[in-house]
Amino acid sequence: MTQLVYLHGFLSSPLSDKAQLTQQWMAQQGLADRLICPQIPMQPDAAIALIGSILQPLKGDFCVVGSSLGGFFATWAVEEFGGRAVLVNPAVRPYDLINQYLGPQENYYTGEIHQIDASFAVQLQQYERAPTRLSHYWLLTQEGDEVLDYRIGVDYYRGCLQTVEPGGDHGFTDFERYLPQIWRFACPD
Repeated sequence: MTQLVYLHGFLSSPLSDKAQLTQQWMAQQGLADRLICPQIPMQPDAAIALIGSILQPLKGDFCVVGSSLGGFFATWAVEEFGGRAVLVNPAVRPYDLINQYLGPQENYYTGEIHQIDASFAVQLQQYERAPTRLSHYWLLTQEGDEVLDYRIGVDYYRGCLQTVEPGGDHGFTDFERYLPQIWRFACPD
């Protein structure tokens, strides 16, 4: 049975709007037991270890919904373990952006303070994977993303299914309207 695995972004949590909307929709469909929505550790090596421990036992029968940095991790996951991924305003080359966040940073939802240092960039570079299973990816991006340049994602995921919308923002305005399609993409058979 296919599992949907939601990976939140940098300084975020399962309390984020998209994570909560996903949890609510899955529950309404009677699919709450098919959703995994972990708190991803801030330190990249720890994040990868947790994601790998969740996905490896699923033997490719999963779809990762990755938002922002979660999209970066989702790409690593599909290339390492199979499965499928829906990438929502994904971070591409996040190691190039980490210098903007050096020092103490507060989680937007939990208030927890994280100390970000240059080692995060080095760790993230180890997990960069180019998408090779193009039909296993769906890029959902909005041109109004104020945090990441959507064009970088469009270029990086060229050849994959793409939905590029005008306007919007980094949080992906009206994300919930895509949840039925995301579930269909997750379970193509």
